[in-house]
Amino acid sequence: MPLVITTLAILVLIALISYIRIHAFLAFLVVSMAVGLALGMQPLPILESIQKGIGGTLGSIVGIIALGAMLGKLVATSGAAQQIAVTMMALVGTRHARWAFMVTGFIVGLPLFYSVGFMLLSPLVITVAYRYKLPALYIGLPMLASLSVTQGYLPPHPAPLAILKQFNADIGLTLFYGILVSIPAILISGALFGSTLKRYTTLPNKAFMAAELADEQMPSVGISFFTVLLPILLIGLSTLLTPFLATESVFAQILVTLGEPTVSMLISVLVAGITLGIWRGKSMADVTALLAESVKEVAMLFLIFGGAGALKQVLTDGGVSQTIADLMQHSSLHPYLLAWTMAAIIRVCVGSSTVSGITTAGFVTPLLQSSGVEPNLMVLSIGAGSMMFSHVNDTGFWLFREYFQLSMADTLKTWSIMETLVSLSGLAGVMLLSLVIH
Repeated sequence: MPLVITTLAILVLIALISYIRIHAFLAFLVVSMAVGLALGMQPLPILESIQKGIGGTLGSIVGIIALGAMLGKLVATSGAAQQIAVTMMALVGTRHARWAFMVTGFIVGLPLFYSVGFMLLSPLVITVAYRYKLPALYIGLPMLASLSVTQGYLPPHPAPLAILKQFNADIGLTLFYGILVSIPAILISGALFGSTLKRYTTLPNKAFMAAELADEQMPSVGISFFTVLLPILLIGLSTLLTPFLATESVFAQILVTLGEPTVSMLISVLVAGITLGIWRGKSMADVTALLAESVKEVAMLFLIFGGAGALKQVLTDGGVSQTIADLMQHSSLHPYLLAWTMAAIIRVCVGSSTVSGITTAGFVTPLLQSSGVEPNLMVLSIGAGSMMFSHVNDTGFWLFREYFQLSMADTLKTWSIMETLVSLSGLAGVMLLSLVIH
């Protein structure tokens, strides 16, 4: 019976979000209360579970998401991303522009939210396409694949980070494994598949051409790369050096602290405020206004995460999660494949990688203990599943179509297939990596 209730809950959730168009946070709350009652819980315990779920999910990630949005805003408005793109183009030339944008998408996508990276880099792709008479889709798709992979696989992006916290996984190892899985996924979905798209010569939307900044208006190459990569450098340094130091040593404690996502992102935002703000002639009031604006842009994410956390907690307190875990113990599917499949189905139905990832994590958490699988790889398998086949219920689908001016059918043949390859490549990478780790 708990599984029937859970299945109906997912279907109702999908219907509320996709068809009735209720806001995801409200849909999660309604479904959470209904599921609790159906499972025989009393009203007050249901409300306590909802409050606990919201608080537990948001408590560890609100600061990191807000800081990530702040860093992204400073990178976007200062011209740092344009500087990175221009530098990569100068290194490889227009003949290999797609490779430059692919690498730029990965670098810029590490600290930036997908939508910010898309709206930041797509105008640069369109501008280069018009200026050098290159097929925009051919040079742009590898960049979009990079952005999609970093969003789905790598912390400190919101969904992977929330899943990571829920599984008590190690952020450094998850990031390291994620990069190993990301590289072939980007090459397959971006470089290889993108190379087949030369025939799509439709001119992109000229209205989105970038307002080009002069050299003196952009930060230097070194400052741009350093500021964007600083959080990754801090986390990576901590992960690489800490195992070789005595646990109680002062230096080890400092490294562990620097490797914490909140600390690394805080340091990066403070540095960016100086390098991309104050040093670029902005006043402290201007920088503060940009940071405040950036948080407004991600406020709805907090509600979605909180709602997903509420449903997860009700399912846990109602005994559903344990029931699923008991059944999964006897499933013929590998745990990583099982988690990927669940995330992929929810993603295709709901259209949100964030909702898909967080919801799936709530179901498979008990499986981690019963199966003994690697939590860092489980984060990646769910992340890969959450990117599966973006279509008409995903805002990214329409954003891509509007910028690149494709028909519905061509958008499905290009964007949707690219996202599917991102998902399948990620699963394959996780399965291969699991053979080495285990």
